Amino acid sequence: MITFEECIGFCELYDDEVAAIAEHEHIPALAAAELENYLLQAPGGGVRISEMIRDDIEAAASHRDVNYAAKLKMALKYFLLVHPDPSLEPIPLAA
Repeated sequence: MITFEECIGFCELYDDEVAAIAEHEHIPALAAAELENYLLQAPGGGVRISEMIRDDIEAAASHRDVNYAAKLKMALKYFLLVHPDPSLEPIPLAA
């Protein structure tokens, strides 16, 4: 049996991205890793992942959880760096 960490590494995912998707979709982390891996192969999947992370940033900001919002912004920044897509909007600088 492979571990969760091995699964993430094999799929070349970043754990904070997976955690954001798990939170957004209300699913376990392993299912979120599977979903992210699937979406990365699907047309428009990168946009969908970006939207999920952005939604989580907005939710954290609305709950005044500045630290978590900053962590999610870093996850989004990394996602956009590793999976560039010209159709994705840049990350807003203000929290």
